[in-house]
Amino acid sequence: MSLTNRYDFVLLFDVKDGNPNGDPDAGNLPRLDAETGHGLVTDVALKRKVRNFVALTKDKDQPNRSEDEFKGQLDAPDRRFEIYVKEKAILNNQHKRAYLGIGREDLLAGEDKKRKGGDAVDNARAWMCRNFYDVRTFGAVMSTGINCGQVRGPVQLTFARSIDPVIAQEHSITRMAVATEAEAEKQEGDNRTMGRKHTVPYGLYMAHGFVSSFLAKQTGFGEDDLSLLWQALGQMFEHDRSAARGEMATRGLYVFKHDSELGNAPAHALFDRIKPKLKEGVATARSFEDYTITLDENALPAGVSLLRLA
Repeated sequence: MSLTNRYDFVLLFDVKDGNPNGDPDAGNLPRLDAETGHGLVTDVALKRKVRNFVALTKDKDQPNRSEDEFKGQLDAPDRRFEIYVKEKAILNNQHKRAYLGIGREDLLAGEDKKRKGGDAVDNARAWMCRNFYDVRTFGAVMSTGINCGQVRGPVQLTFARSIDPVIAQEHSITRMAVATEAEAEKQEGDNRTMGRKHTVPYGLYMAHGFVSSFLAKQTGFGEDDLSLLWQALGQMFEHDRSAARGEMATRGLYVFKHDSELGNAPAHALFDRIKPKLKEGVATARSFEDYTITLDENALPAGVSLLRLA
């Protein structure tokens, strides 16, 4: 079922003794706003966790197929929840599957594979939207190499920013082993090697998101896809544990549903109704209990309802 409503949402999550999003330009230190000291988590990192959750929960239902089985299959409903951008994926191979699916393998030979525009590209783009959850949700640029066009996704996320400034702590760690015999000889009998680990003691982060029903109609993003998105945002940290990330959890998912497709109120005015704040007497937050979440549900604009989904 296609979407007929606009949605704006607020995602609250926290981290304790972990690195929520390392910055490769800063030695993998937690990302920070250099001027204010507030912590940052990129939209790309959040989308990665959504993709991982969908792959984890839906991949078990995806049958393995040979290339020949894709030929001429314009619709493959049992493949609707594949992930396009995933670890070690070769994107042009995914594009090739789209051309096999629409029965235009003739365009894969020679220079035709780079052909721009035309019905074949439009059909290939539609095939990619039907079969890849992240393409019809977040969009994708698929015009490199084998051309499947570009898709503007109906779901967009902002950077997450911590409510208060955070500090990045650096810890020395040791490993009681070495990787090679050469390393062992250099250590002169002591196999310990040193390393570094970066954490945020505690941080509560807020991100904003948007769902456009107009763009959803263009990609085929429907109500079942939206339900899966809400589930992923609520549970994605539960299945993304690692020593580097410490304890991370979704602390709130507040969804503003508009009665109309255009929307009944500006997004920023709705976001301003959710105000996390340190409790009185708390100088430095070290847990979620150190915050009070003020939720202004009074006199919501006409045509807007608030759903708390996590």
